[in-house]
Amino acid sequence: MFRKYSFYLLPVVMLVSSSAFAAQAYVNIEQRLTPAQLHATGLDTLSPAQLEQLNQVLRGESTKAAEKDAAVEKNASDPDHGFLLGLDVAPIHSRLKGTVAGWEPGTVFELENGQTWKVLKGSMKLRKPMDAPEILVVPGMAGRWFLQVDEDLPKARVYRVD
Repeated sequence: MFRKYSFYLLPVVMLVSSSAFAAQAYVNIEQRLTPAQLHATGLDTLSPAQLEQLNQVLRGESTKAAEKDAAVEKNASDPDHGFLLGLDVAPIHSRLKGTVAGWEPGTVFELENGQTWKVLKGSMKLRKPMDAPEILVVPGMAGRWFLQVDEDLPKARVYRVD
């Protein structure tokens, strides 16, 4: 009789053991590693918020904020992504590094916030070069972005390089 049901017994045992394994509570990464391991991996330099974010990722959780940040990042780097994307994204305020005398397609702008934007469309020759002007990168329709050096000047259509 045991032999008759042994074919069904193995899948049941595997199912029970896998569900028991899945039910185990997650142990935070900082509790799993020794202080030496934390230091060797650089995890001891993370802030409590960063550690919590890492633990959420390791647990397989994702937060709405992380998903939105990823979507914003993707839209900013892809000039032709989606149709109405970008309308819910806030403008980026920063300052240009260096001097700007104008722009044309291919011109690269480095911002003080670490971002790099490249002109896709639009050209302008300034009457007088500007040193490290404050700028605004504003979202448009269909995932497009526009760099504004001065509100009285035309905007350049840009896409994020880095």
